Amino acid sequence: MNISWIKKNTFHYSEFTDLTRLVDEKQRKNLKISLCLPTLNEEKTIAKEILIMKSELMTRYPILDEIVVVDSGSTDSTRKIARGYGADVYKASEILPDLAKFKGKGENLWKALFVTQGDIIVYLDADIKNIHHRFAYGLLGPLILFDNIKYVKAFYDRPIAIGKSKIRPTGGGRVTELVIRPLFSLYFPELTQILQPLSGEYAGHREIFENIPFPIGYGVETSMILDIYEKWGLDVFAQVDLDRRIHRNQDTRALGRMSFAILQTFIKRKIKLGMVDYREKLYNEMIQYNLIKNEFEPDIYKIEGHERPPIIEIPEYREKFKRIS
Repeated sequence: MNISWIKKNTFHYSEFTDLTRLVDEKQRKNLKISLCLPTLNEEKTIAKEILIMKSELMTRYPILDEIVVVDSGSTDSTRKIARGYGADVYKASEILPDLAKFKGKGENLWKALFVTQGDIIVYLDADIKNIHHRFAYGLLGPLILFDNIKYVKAFYDRPIAIGKSKIRPTGGGRVTELVIRPLFSLYFPELTQILQPLSGEYAGHREIFENIPFPIGYGVETSMILDIYEKWGLDVFAQVDLDRRIHRNQDTRALGRMSFAILQTFIKRKIKLGMVDYREKLYNEMIQYNLIKNEFEPDIYKIEGHERPPIIEIPEYREKFKRIS
């Protein structure tokens, strides 16, 4: 395996702290940049995230042109708070309303392409407890400064927040190390150079995102990497060390469901790309068990595996963004 990519396309966010340079280059290239925050019940963290990004990367340094929240249907105050802090807020179900209704992170990311204006879109999770504007400008640096780079992934140390104040300095990335890295090692060893393929923070040019499909659930990051790699190769990728990300912990049951969705997506991608002749039936139910009154009862989590097509195929999108059909 050739590991030249990891040497030339891996950066540290500190290489892009000259924000005046990023602003000048952005303006020279006449770029618009959108930040998208996909949300579902994020009232505890959304205000700080918007406030920091707006004050540092819109008011102080005009790098971002808009901050857009696409919400899955929060039952808390997420949307109200986000509007109060100046973000453009949309419910995913109200974007392209004539299409079938789905819920999931991938759905939010896909629909964000319709309501954002940027030539470059930054996607950040809305639950980052140690949010800092480096999470955006670190990802944007390679895209603004290097013409060959079209898609940038974050990586970081991932301490896990436990309770209100305790932080465990190791952990996180369990699904990456137990699921994705073994799969990449088996089938795409060159992709093991992407240190955290499941990170929820990434950015890219619209021309990339609009030409790939989006699974609506957990598999979106995996499919995104495989589709971009298949269409444009590894040289359009970069990754940036953002130092540390503190996030909420998920239990083993939730990680099992996430792993199931990712495995499902991975296998379907290989079939779709014509890379494997798979003749067995794939089931769409994750089966776990609960002990209830001394009896084991199945707890079945069904994943339909819905996927949105490349949004450039949607007539409303082509009309809005003047794409030739």
